[in-house]
Amino acid sequence: MITWKNLDTVSAYQELLKVAPVNLTEAMAGEGGAERVKKYSVPMAAGLAFNYAAKQVDGKALETFARLAEEMQLAEKFEALYNGEVINTGEKRMVLHHLTRGQLGEAVVADGVDKRGFYVEQQRKIAELANKVHSGEITNAAGEKFTTVVQIGIGGSDLGPRAMYLALENWARVNGTFKMEARFISNVDPDDAAAVLNTIDVERSLFVLVSKSGTTLETLTNESFVKDALKNAGLDASRHMIAVTSETSPLAKSDDYLAAFFMDDYIGGRFSSTSGVGGAVLSLAFGPEVFAQFLEGAAEEDKLACNRDILANPAMLDALIGVYERNVLGYQNTAVLPYSQALSRFPAHLQQLDMESNGKSVNRFGEPVEYSTGPVIFGEPGTNGQHSFYQLLHQGTDIIPLQFVGFRKNQMERDVVIQDSTSQQKLCANVAAQIVAFACGKADENRNKNFAGGRPSSIIAGEQLTPQALGALLSHFENKVMYQGFVWNINSFDQEGVQLGKVLAKKVLAHDTDGALKAYSDLLDI
Repeated sequence: MITWKNLDTVSAYQELLKVAPVNLTEAMAGEGGAERVKKYSVPMAAGLAFNYAAKQVDGKALETFARLAEEMQLAEKFEALYNGEVINTGEKRMVLHHLTRGQLGEAVVADGVDKRGFYVEQQRKIAELANKVHSGEITNAAGEKFTTVVQIGIGGSDLGPRAMYLALENWARVNGTFKMEARFISNVDPDDAAAVLNTIDVERSLFVLVSKSGTTLETLTNESFVKDALKNAGLDASRHMIAVTSETSPLAKSDDYLAAFFMDDYIGGRFSSTSGVGGAVLSLAFGPEVFAQFLEGAAEEDKLACNRDILANPAMLDALIGVYERNVLGYQNTAVLPYSQALSRFPAHLQQLDMESNGKSVNRFGEPVEYSTGPVIFGEPGTNGQHSFYQLLHQGTDIIPLQFVGFRKNQMERDVVIQDSTSQQKLCANVAAQIVAFACGKADENRNKNFAGGRPSSIIAGEQLTPQALGALLSHFENKVMYQGFVWNINSFDQEGVQLGKVLAKKVLAHDTDGALKAYSDLLDI
């Protein structure tokens, strides 16, 4: 039987508070450091590996993590989640994003429908439409093929799909699977939509409107902006637009769309990249086969996340290390640093995934917690970040744990030798150097040039960023966030903090304001 307990009430947490952090400057030095790098590594799906040698943990810490995982019933809670228990207590919903890429346990039936079957059917319909668009069976009014797909959505309907598209764009070009260019409109700022519309051929563009409720203010506003542009170009908008929405939304059976594909309330926006929210735009851009490979990588990584042994479960281990850093060592932030330009928007996606999920101060029963929960997430690709905020990471007053991502081969397989090494070798040399520099530091009598070291990091490393590797990477972080939510006894699957601003914005637009709200409305001439 599963029991939900606050972190500070379990005995393993009291043990964890007594675990001293490893001295990284010593542990990572010399041959001992080399052996540590070889030993402290866990295989992931798609040829990836999670290496945590430069984290401040040792055998004693790992043993305590294992006891904490057992006492908090992490594996059992994940099993309950993928078997359809109502884990999202705030909204009284199941949490089913794992079912979009595979069946981990029992069949889950909701509203009289097998949910795995439902998600597979939506993927089949999306694939059918994408193939018809690519073959020219579905065209614009002039009989021309569509060349661009534009996703209109915000939050999880934008950040994840946009990050995934950018991650695979160059891979698809090199591997002959690039079908259509994708663009994204999200911000209600009219300059966002106008900028995209100014750079595309609207006559040969297909627009994907994504809104679960069919009432999202920013998305519907941008839809009107796009429809106006289509009308001004003398085009029938219904031949240029498809919808991804719920079956009960006003968009579901509207004649305004060429087709509609369905999602449901059991998949939160930030977890929706493997659903139709990501499936429509990625299948149109790269082909359904590439999207299927992406799902395959996520499904394989999900299977690893079921393992009860933390040394064979990279997501659970990463989560527990993060809890130790947050709740014992007191670190408030985490930097995500992909040494891959293709992952340029991946940190932005993880900001939402992590901070919207675990940015909570009450437990799943609505009671205040007496310990820290989710950290602040930020990041940029290397090596750009090195010339930006790494100064603070190396010598600032706060220690910020780091999560690197790196690949041995670049996606486009095009490079040049300069000064006896390729650009890719220089990139990999930089990430290796940074890990050691952060961990070991460098003593100098000049305090301005002294590096204290002791700055922890992990790296997820692989051969190349492929669709399977991207799926595995996405799954790893989704499951890490889930496990940390379980440890903190919070509901990682609602987002009430998003709602208040929306409500007040509607009051402003209705001119139903007073006090400071009216004053700010006047300041902005609303």
